Amino acid sequence: MSVVAEEIERKFLVSGEAWRETAEGTRYRQGFLSTEPERTVRVRVAGPRGSITVKGKNVGARRAEFEYEIPVADAERMLDTLCQRPLIEKIRYTLAVGPHTWEIDVFEGSNAGLVVAEIELSREDEAFERPEWVGDDVTDDPRYFNSNLVANPYGTW
Repeated sequence: MSVVAEEIERKFLVSGEAWRETAEGTRYRQGFLSTEPERTVRVRVAGPRGSITVKGKNVGARRAEFEYEIPVADAERMLDTLCQRPLIEKIRYTLAVGPHTWEIDVFEGSNAGLVVAEIELSREDEAFERPEWVGDDVTDDPRYFNSNLVANPYGTW
């Protein structure tokens, strides 16, 4: 079981390939039961792990988040039968930079070509090292929310 009361996350476009040298990747398959901005409900299979996550509305880089591990077979069945289409398919790479871990998502399927990096912070004003491959800040651009990439995939922009 994993519960997070609040998430503070910044999201950036990625430029270049320098991050790939030491990053390790995991395949993700995720879908949404609800994409309402006030409450999104996501089902995810990440490697051998299934989860369901409920997130509140974004207020800047901050939002409520509650995540629970579920059996991977249940997650797969929900993805196959209940979630909105298209599903989000990506490989998530993790890379430590200073005291923080960056997550770099390389999207596939209908969102192929999109590469974003996310960093979770303990405070909105927390300082962090910004690697050379981190591009424009898209934290406040709703087009880049995974829940919005279902209705408006990157491949259609």
